[in-house]
Amino acid sequence: MELEASEGSAGPSGAYGQPQPFGFERLTALMNAVGTLSIFGLLVLINCDIVGRSAFNSPVRGTTEIVSLAIVGIVFLQLPNTLWAGRFVRAELLHDIIVRRAPRLADALQAIFHLIGAAMLAIVVWATLPELKSAWAIGDYVGSLGDFTAPTWPIRLITVVGSACTCLTFVFLALADVRRAVGKPA
Repeated sequence: MELEASEGSAGPSGAYGQPQPFGFERLTALMNAVGTLSIFGLLVLINCDIVGRSAFNSPVRGTTEIVSLAIVGIVFLQLPNTLWAGRFVRAELLHDIIVRRAPRLADALQAIFHLIGAAMLAIVVWATLPELKSAWAIGDYVGSLGDFTAPTWPIRLITVVGSACTCLTFVFLALADVRRAVGKPA
């Protein structure tokens, strides 16, 4: 599905998939690729655990903990690139009507929505940064001592970095929306 504006207007969807300042989209694409490779790694780990459990009565230790941490990490690794590509879930019925009737108004509304998204992700960064510091300082881990343990700080770091990158992506999209709303080329 390509994201194009309706009826030949630049429309609010014009910022999605476009180059961002400082080549930022390349960083988010790299994060997305790491997330995708992590999914493949989880696939291998889970299958090894199943085979080990079934065939040898010896599961891979820590599979549950690794999977639960990795899923969170994968979401935050892929979040900024998903936004940049315009693949966030949204209701488009009213949006499409506004784009057809008043494209600049649609751009302005899209800018407001992107700024609200940036604010929400800034709150996530602000709320998770102390958790990252704490996890690092006290050596927080998941699992059981003597069996399997994994530190939680790497996932907390991914959460902070992924949220910050998504926040920046929202800001870049909002700036492009504002430029289109005032009639300047994005």
